[in-house]
Amino acid sequence: MRKMYDWMMRMAESPRAPWALGVVSFLESSIFPIPPDVMLLPMCLANRSKAFWYATVATVASVLGGIAGYLIGYYLFEIIGQPILKLYGYTNKFDTVTQWFRDWGVWILIAKGWTPFPYKVLTIMSGVAKMDPVQFIIASIVARSMRFYLVAGLLYFFGEPIRDFIEKRLTLLTTLFLIALIGGFVAVKFLF
Repeated sequence: MRKMYDWMMRMAESPRAPWALGVVSFLESSIFPIPPDVMLLPMCLANRSKAFWYATVATVASVLGGIAGYLIGYYLFEIIGQPILKLYGYTNKFDTVTQWFRDWGVWILIAKGWTPFPYKVLTIMSGVAKMDPVQFIIASIVARSMRFYLVAGLLYFFGEPIRDFIEKRLTLLTTLFLIALIGGFVAVKFLF
């Protein structure tokens, strides 16, 4: 773990790191399983003065990726998503969840969009439910900026103590991160 952490910290200082953060943030919002925090955290720790810039990059790219996820749900659901749901027997619950998104989509996006819950599920479901695109974009901006600016703010103001804490408890924190990541996917399974 230590070698990987050290490598991530070196990569976080690279001039190309913001581009990589943008790509990961975009892809995570529609198809990629790894959250951008994997890059955002070390980047903010490596260069605290740019923490809010990094949060902006992550937010903008994540919202743009969310629009791609929305379009997948809106236009490609019948071709890709529906056969998968039928295969796994999720069709009955799917109608209920779709109705939730029609009724409460903005609030679901805001409430879940800044948590470890897989954002791509929210974006695709928003498209499937044909949520108003303007409301979707506004809710996505609110949710994703809450998430990324919270991380950036904590690391900006408390960076060194947090960095020390992470470095002393790297294995524990990695385990907790993996539990949260897997928990998000398990939550998706039970949501449907």
